[in-house]
Amino acid sequence: MIAIQRHREILTELNAKGAVKVSTLADRFKVTEETIRRDLEKLANDGRLRRTHGGAVLPQDPDQEVPYWQRELMNEEEKSAIAREAAKMVNQGDTIILDASSTAWHLTRLLPDVPMVVLTNSSQVAVSLARHKHVKVIVSGGILSPASLSFVGPLAEETLSRYHADKAFLSCRAADVAHGVSDANELQAMVRRCMLKISDRHILMVDHSKLDRRALATIAPLSDFHEVITDGQTTPAQRAALATKVGKVTVVETPQ
Repeated sequence: MIAIQRHREILTELNAKGAVKVSTLADRFKVTEETIRRDLEKLANDGRLRRTHGGAVLPQDPDQEVPYWQRELMNEEEKSAIAREAAKMVNQGDTIILDASSTAWHLTRLLPDVPMVVLTNSSQVAVSLARHKHVKVIVSGGILSPASLSFVGPLAEETLSRYHADKAFLSCRAADVAHGVSDANELQAMVRRCMLKISDRHILMVDHSKLDRRALATIAPLSDFHEVITDGQTTPAQRAALATKVGKVTVVETPQ
């Protein structure tokens, strides 16, 4: 199969599924993964898709909420590494907040089954923790967002406001030193602002793709966070800039 035909079929599958993986495409077309990476790079340069670690997704409007099933495929290794670092900060007996981010979902898979309370607006987080016998999960309720399978709106905020948490582990769509942390969805941003109000310690989990960007709705300035956990693809300049706003910046490496 010539490259132009392969490109056409890659885009057809991408439009149907919203995301593709290098390994799956290599098996399908009976070519090497390096060949597929070159294909995806060419299509990314043409603006037809956006590269992720291990695959690609459809290009997204920065002010449009990305569906959860696409987010789970974006920068998977980076998010998993960030989640592993965040899990070290969770202690038995804690009450923690997890938002509706895919990084928070990765974190649920690493939490030990010990006594703790998890507050969340994410149905994905709640389902992931359903088999943990010693973890009490409190879900906010509210209006279901089909894109993120999470709950937003006044009821979600009112429910969360009744509680207090030791730590909040949040992510976002974009983070910028000058303009703060923001989200593509205004209702999600409002829920996250509520999560910050009811928690003592704020941890921002953000991979390199979200830095130096702005989205529609502001959540909070970076200075509202006590720690940022990010991945090794951030530049020294980005890390230094984050350190001017946040007390601690933790950088985690991912396998090459």
